[in-house]
Amino acid sequence: MIKKKPLNIAVIGGGIGGLTATLALQQAGLHAELYEQAPQFSEVGAGIGLGPNAVRILQRLGLGKQLDAIRAPVTGFVFRHWNDGKLINDQQQNAENEYIGGWPVHRAELITILYEAIPHERLHTGKHCQSLTQDTEHVYITFEDGTQVTADAVVGADGIHSVVRNTYHTDQPIFSNQIAYRGLVPMKRLTFLGDEAHKFTMWMGPQRHFLIYPVSRGTVMNVVAFVPPEGNWRVESWAAHGEVKDLAKEFDTWDPHVQKIIQAMDNTMRWALYDRDPLDFWTQGRVTLLGDAAHAMLPHQGQGAGQSIEDALILAYSLREADTETVSAWLQFYEALRKPRTTRVQETTRSAGKLYDLPDSEIYRRGESFSFSNRSTWLWNYDADQAFKQAMHTIAHP
Repeated sequence: MIKKKPLNIAVIGGGIGGLTATLALQQAGLHAELYEQAPQFSEVGAGIGLGPNAVRILQRLGLGKQLDAIRAPVTGFVFRHWNDGKLINDQQQNAENEYIGGWPVHRAELITILYEAIPHERLHTGKHCQSLTQDTEHVYITFEDGTQVTADAVVGADGIHSVVRNTYHTDQPIFSNQIAYRGLVPMKRLTFLGDEAHKFTMWMGPQRHFLIYPVSRGTVMNVVAFVPPEGNWRVESWAAHGEVKDLAKEFDTWDPHVQKIIQAMDNTMRWALYDRDPLDFWTQGRVTLLGDAAHAMLPHQGQGAGQSIEDALILAYSLREADTETVSAWLQFYEALRKPRTTRVQETTRSAGKLYDLPDSEIYRRGESFSFSNRSTWLWNYDADQAFKQAMHTIAHP
C-alpha cells in the first residue's frame, strides 16, 4: 500500500485558534506551517475563562499538565446586584459542577504553552497576508513583504478583520454599542474580597456589568467592565489605553467593593466590542476559516477562544481523512459540522450580554436566568472528539 503524502496546510494567524489548529494538524500527521503578521507571538495582559469544552481538547492535545500549571482554581460563579452587592445567584463549584465559570487563565500564558508545543521552524512571524488565489490543485499566498507560499489548503485564522475571509466576503464587523475596560490587579491588593477572590463574580446593573476572576494561579485578578460607548469612540484594539479615572466615574454609584477594585488598578485598556453576523459559508475550494475569522462573537459567554479550539480539533480530524483530491470536500465536512454550533453560540452570546445589563425591575425577577444548568448541557458538555466520531459514523451508516 502506497502511503499518501501528508497535506501541506498553511494557517494564517497566530492567535489561540491558529496555534491550536497548527498543533492539532501536526498531531494528526499533517504538515502545517503558521504565518503570523506580528513580529513575535505575544498577547495583551488579559484573562480568559476556558470552559470544559475547550479544556478537554487541550488535554487531548497533550497540554493538560501545562494548562493545570497556569490556571487559577475557582470555587464558583456569583451574580450580585450593582449598587449594594446583594446576592442574586450563587453557582457553587463541586464534584458535579467542576467547571463552573471555566478554568481561568492568562491569555498570554496560554499562547506561550501552545507556542512551546509546536516546532518553532513551522512558526513564521512578520508575515502579513496580502492576498491569496487558488486553482484546482493549490492555494497561492502573497505576503506584504513580497514572499509567496504555496499550500494544499489554507486556514484563515486571522481574526475578525480576516484578510482570508475578506477574499470571499464583503460584510463588515458590527458594533455592539458597548465598550469594555480591562485590567489586572495583584491579588494582594484585594484582601477585602476574602473568599470571593477565588470566584468569578459579576455585578449587574442597568446598561453595565462588572466582572472579576482570578488568573495566573490565583496571583492576579482579571477585571472586565462593560459600559455604553462614550461619544463616537469606536476603537476596537485591545491595546487602546484607557483611564482608570474614567472607569471609576462609570461605576461611582456602585457597590463599594466594585469601587475599591477599580481604585486598586494601576492602568486599564479599553476596546469597543464588535462581532459579525453568521456567514452563509466558510469554505471556498481549498480555503476555509476558523475562530473569529469565521464566527467573531462577543465575550459574554467566554467562548471566543473555546470555539476556535473546537474548530481546530474538528479541522485536524477532517483533514486527516483527506488527500490532495478530496481536500475541498473535507473542508466542507468540517464546516458542516461546526457552523450550526458556532452560529448558536454567536446568537446566544448576544442575548447573554443583554441579560447582564437588565434594569433594576428585571434583575431579581430574572435571577434564575443566570443559572448555568441550561448552558452546561449544550455548551460546556459538548465533546468535539465525540461529535466528529458520530458524524463519521453517520457517513459510514447513513
